[in-house]
Amino acid sequence: MPMNVAQEHTTSYYAASANEVTNYPRLRGEQTADVCIIGAGFTGISTALTLVERGYDVCVLEANRIAWGASGRNGGQMISGVSGENRLLKKHGVNSADLLWEMRWAGHEIIRERVKKYEIDCDLKSGYLDVAIKGRHLRDLEADEKILTERNFPHEHRLLGRDETREMTGTDAYIGALLNMGNGHLHPLNLCVGEARAAASRGAKLFEHSAATGIEYGKKVRIITAEGAVTADFAVIAGNAYQVLEPSLKSRFFPVRSYIIATEPLSPENLRTIIPHDLAICDPNFVLEYFRLSADKRLLFGGRCNYFDEDPATIESQLRPRMSKIYPELQNIGIDYAWGGTIAVPMNRVPQIGRLAPNVFYGQAYSGHGVNVTHLSGQVLADAVGGTLERMDMFSSLLGAKIPGVTRFGNMMVSLGMMYYGLKDRM
Repeated sequence: MPMNVAQEHTTSYYAASANEVTNYPRLRGEQTADVCIIGAGFTGISTALTLVERGYDVCVLEANRIAWGASGRNGGQMISGVSGENRLLKKHGVNSADLLWEMRWAGHEIIRERVKKYEIDCDLKSGYLDVAIKGRHLRDLEADEKILTERNFPHEHRLLGRDETREMTGTDAYIGALLNMGNGHLHPLNLCVGEARAAASRGAKLFEHSAATGIEYGKKVRIITAEGAVTADFAVIAGNAYQVLEPSLKSRFFPVRSYIIATEPLSPENLRTIIPHDLAICDPNFVLEYFRLSADKRLLFGGRCNYFDEDPATIESQLRPRMSKIYPELQNIGIDYAWGGTIAVPMNRVPQIGRLAPNVFYGQAYSGHGVNVTHLSGQVLADAVGGTLERMDMFSSLLGAKIPGVTRFGNMMVSLGMMYYGLKDRM
């Protein structure tokens, strides 16, 4: 389907269980605003809500529906950390360590505060396991746990041996784990839709099926759509991997596909052993696997695949064997949903938050940590609009180089990368 044809949500479990189907109007005619945001996923909506809470007049343009892209399709795992954090620390020195630690958790705090403040029903739960497959993974988890202890992390955290890991996960696939009750999981589409509703209640003007087709730079910025335009003091480009407005941003990351299957609801017998404490789980591989239970007790099982289509049958054929290897008792269970989406992964793994012009900002490329870091990004971008640039400049100082040929040969390059990292995972 052509990119300029407005589309509805993918046939995911999230879309099927959404609290509401959004129906914001198309942009028709001329609008003005303090800030125009292009893209209504987590980055765009989080930025919009932060800005309207601060008194700005905000307009949001979305090509499809609220959270149509990765924000409404992801694994729903609320994972701490800013990818590329070690590079940021090396670049900015030890004096930046405290600020980086605060940013590692900032998205979590924003999400929890908003869920409570705006009464957003998004199945938010605490509890997360980083699991280990090999000895080197255990050493990494030991180092992570040491940092949590040294930082007086306020949530429960502890290393688990093989037996307790088996009890917590319901599988023999892992040799240990790090339990972190500060992380968690949620229904991402319902969170983003709830945040959009909150932004609209504070005066934000939201437009769906209103793709930005052009941008005119100047003292004021003008964003053009098929049926109208917005003139604003500032603009924020927040399309992430689905952004097509600015080619210079599109060439700075690899478009990596990730897929999820949702089983039929598990039986009471299965639920006694499979993730009995309702934790989210993720392994440490690059070609990783992540899974958790939904609110209605389906197993949501996801992973990166060397595959670039949306056919549910093919997605199931790719992921069912991997799920069955971890949970053999589920090898014949029904799969009710299968879907995929694209995440943006830059070469240096550092989130890309910066500006193209004095009044045009952008946020993208979160390397799979989007639930958390998009909310941080929204706050950083709102600060930048207000003239506070410290945190944005930390990220923009490490903007990854353009990747030659990625806009034309991205899938081929990702396939080769998946093969390489898959071999590294197995070593």
